[in-house]
Amino acid sequence: MATTSSNNPTKPVHILFVGAGAVGCFYASRLHHPARNIYTSLIARSNYSAIAASGVELHTHSFGDYTFKPYAVFPNISAAVPNASSSTNPSPSPPPPRDGWDYIIVTTKALPDRTDDAATVAPLVRSNSCIVLIQNGVGVEEPYRKRFPHNPIVSAVTVVSAEQIRNGVIRQNRWTRISLGPHGGGLGAPSTSTSSSEFSEVIRRGHECMERLAHWWTEYGGIRDVETHTEIELQTIRWHKLCINAAFNPTAVLSGGRGNADQLTDPELREHIVGIMSEIWNAAPKVLGKPFPDSLAKPEKIIKSTERNTGARPSMLLDWEASRPMELEVILGNPVRIARRAGAEMPKLQTLYALLRSMQKVREERKAEEKGKL
Repeated sequence: MATTSSNNPTKPVHILFVGAGAVGCFYASRLHHPARNIYTSLIARSNYSAIAASGVELHTHSFGDYTFKPYAVFPNISAAVPNASSSTNPSPSPPPPRDGWDYIIVTTKALPDRTDDAATVAPLVRSNSCIVLIQNGVGVEEPYRKRFPHNPIVSAVTVVSAEQIRNGVIRQNRWTRISLGPHGGGLGAPSTSTSSSEFSEVIRRGHECMERLAHWWTEYGGIRDVETHTEIELQTIRWHKLCINAAFNPTAVLSGGRGNADQLTDPELREHIVGIMSEIWNAAPKVLGKPFPDSLAKPEKIIKSTERNTGARPSMLLDWEASRPMELEVILGNPVRIARRAGAEMPKLQTLYALLRSMQKVREERKAEEKGKL
C-alpha cells in the first residue's frame, strides 16, 4: 500500500468503486483528493455514458451542490483490469493503474443467489489490494474471505439517505454515517487455509486500511461520523441494522407496497414489526456471544424514529416493483442460517424468507413462460 504511517500518501493511491449507484457515488466523491495523491475511479454500467461525459452531479444536504469528476470511469470489470490489453478498455478514461488497485470498494447489491461477486471482481484484485464491502445484510464477507484469504478486507455499514434521480445525478437527503471494521474469519472464525501468523497479518493490514480510509473520509472528505470498530463490533452493527432491514423491507412487499411509517399505522403490522425486531434482539446473544449493547437503539426507539420518516419506501419494495431480484439471502436467508448454526431459531424471519423466495421464484417462472410463448 503506497502510504506512510501518518496516512498521507507518498505515492498515488488508486481506489476503485465497483458500483456507481447513489451510495457508491456519494462516498466516492468524498474520497477523491488528487491534491493529496488519492484518486478515485468508478465502474458504472447503466449510467456509464452520463458519468463518462460529465462526471457525477451531486445535490447534497451535507455538502451543498458540486460535481465529482472521477480519475477514471469504466463500463465494466474487464475495462478496469490493470495491464489488460487495450481492446478490453475502450474507455476514454486513463488506463487502470499499472501497479493495481490499492482499494476495491464494492457497493453493488448483494445477490449471492444470482452472482458470485467475489469471482466477478477477482480479475481486479492484486496482492496489495484491500477489499471494502459497503453492502446490506449479514454474511456478505464470507465469499470474499474464502476467495482472497491473504487480502485485507474491510466491512462497512452505512446510514445514508441518497438516491439517483437520473443517470449521473445523485441527491443526498440526509445522514452520512459509515461504520468500518476489519474482517478476519467472521463470526465463529471458520478455519481457512491461512496459517495463524498469516491470518494475524491479514487482520493487521485490514485494520491499517480501515484507519486510512477513516482518516481520508474524515479529514479530507469532511464526513464527521466515520466510525472505526473491531470486527465483532462491526458485525454487531450489521445485525442491529437487520432490525430495520429485515423488519420493514420484507413487510413492505408482503403488505402490498406500504412504506415503513405507513406499516406502523396498522396495529397488526405494527405488532408484526415489533415481533421481528424482538426475534433479532433475542438471537443476538447466541450469534454474537453477547447481547446488543445499551448504546444501540432498542426496538421502541427505532419505531419512534421510523414513524417520523414518512414517505420512505425501502429498497426491497422498489426492487420488487421494478421486477429486479431482491436481497433476500443477505437480509433474511443468511441471518436464519447463521442463527441456526449458533443454536437460535428465527421462525418469523424464516417465514418471511420462505414466502418472498417463493413469490420471486413463481413470478420469474411465469415471466419465462410468457416470454417462451412469444
